[in-house]
Amino acid sequence: MALKNIRQQAIKRSPAESVRHMKSFKLNLKFSAGIWYFSPADSRFHAKYKKDLNLGARFEIAAKLKDYGLSALEAHYPDEVNEDNLHLWQKFEKDTGIRLITAAPSIFRDPKFEFGSTSNPNPKSHRTAVERIKKTLELNRAMNTDFAIVWPGIDGYENCFGIDFATMRDRFAEGFAEAMDAVPGIRIAFEPKPYEPRGHILYGTTAEGMLLCHKVEGLLKNQKNKRIIARGDVLCCLNPEIGHVLMGYEDLPYAYSWPLSEGRLAHIHLNSQPLGNYDQDLNIGVVAPEQFDALMYVLKMHGYDGYFGIDINPERMPVETAIKINIDAVRAANDRINALDYESITYVVEHPEKARGWLEAYLIRTRAINSGKLPPLPPLKK
Repeated sequence: MALKNIRQQAIKRSPAESVRHMKSFKLNLKFSAGIWYFSPADSRFHAKYKKDLNLGARFEIAAKLKDYGLSALEAHYPDEVNEDNLHLWQKFEKDTGIRLITAAPSIFRDPKFEFGSTSNPNPKSHRTAVERIKKTLELNRAMNTDFAIVWPGIDGYENCFGIDFATMRDRFAEGFAEAMDAVPGIRIAFEPKPYEPRGHILYGTTAEGMLLCHKVEGLLKNQKNKRIIARGDVLCCLNPEIGHVLMGYEDLPYAYSWPLSEGRLAHIHLNSQPLGNYDQDLNIGVVAPEQFDALMYVLKMHGYDGYFGIDINPERMPVETAIKINIDAVRAANDRINALDYESITYVVEHPEKARGWLEAYLIRTRAINSGKLPPLPPLKK
């Protein structure tokens, strides 16, 4: 696996350089989707509304979406991709050009991980998790993916009394470092989430995810991994999901700016979500579309050129309809961002005392269906 160079995300620019960058750089809208939601998921509250689909049927749906913009898929090992069906994934990629860009270790669903994966205090369960991650990294190498997404959903607690939190966090990070050293050169993309299914999940916020990246990289011992880090590339990155970020009451563009500022944004999972609440995986833009526009702006500002991962739960509509809606939502937001006045926005941000309220008034007009009905915006006094 050749590591993609994402260092450009961390480039610092002067205001004038930022304006030039915003005018010249265009987000590359390439889309990925999780194969897991092509077939209905189990629910604790209701029966499945759609019939289960085998891998072949899911591939058929994905293939029909290629012309609409779907160019990559994501899967979990060993749930949707494994040694027994790897040839099917390889044939699908050869036939359609749609890649598998990540195989994520399934370290949250198996009963063996009831009390955590690599954070598990039971040595046998901890070892099982480490070996599962190693096999997942090996499969990523075999499929020449871009990274391995890791969601530590089962690593956490409900009752906080008496827990040795530091040891739990160390055990979790050490397990991943061991697996990464056993299969060197594979990039990890951690996906923080504050809660659900555990009452409190380890490394659950964006900032904690950044701490985890530094911690794991500091534990790596394999010389290949150390050479990669020494040359300025990163092996531990983030894959923030909009829903998870907002469950933790984080501000969307601010949260994503953290991994971008260090060149650690390997991938993004997009949907929409009310603040707090359970993880709803709604279609992009259904809730707080202005936050999504702000996220698109910061992605453009930092030169993000990765995939736009659609991570939804289309319970009440066909999955192909939902994916098209989400692709449309991203494209529409991108058009809005590309039409903005970067010089004025940059000036206002740099001179807030000279343009009180200007940005809010400007954004109202850019979002208005009939902006001509509103009074013209006074010119900035620069």
